[in-house]
Amino acid sequence: MSDISYYTPEGLKKLKDELLQLEQVERPRVSQEIADARDKGDLSENAEYHAAKEEQSLLETKIAKLKNVVANARIIDESQLDVTKILIHSNVKIKNNANGMVFSYTLVADSESDIKKGKLSVNSPIGKGLLGKEKGDVVEIKVPNGIMTFEVIEVSR
Repeated sequence: MSDISYYTPEGLKKLKDELLQLEQVERPRVSQEIADARDKGDLSENAEYHAAKEEQSLLETKIAKLKNVVANARIIDESQLDVTKILIHSNVKIKNNANGMVFSYTLVADSESDIKKGKLSVNSPIGKGLLGKEKGDVVEIKVPNGIMTFEVIEVSR
């Protein structure tokens, strides 16, 4: 399975800025905390030292994962996309057939998702269920609490 993810230029910049912050600000801060705790004596009973080492381990894991995401990130050329089908970066308007509520979303990569801003991950159950669909399609999507039926009202870029 490919680890390639597609981002807007803004989304990729946000990822790179976060990586830079972690590497150039957080990593030196944690290293300094470890050094300060080490100077306080016996390491076997030094809670500050152990906490700082744990924080360093978590930070390094996060940096490694973020580097992998950035390395496999691609900026999508939206001008080349089929505007009749729901793809990543599509703006969609769907109607929940059970209650008639209408929702508008933009499908985005996981790290760009923000449901409050209407940005839905393409890897979420609803995002996956909508991919490839067209205006007028009725889609049954399995979600954690059962199956929901949506009608695709609009697809745009």
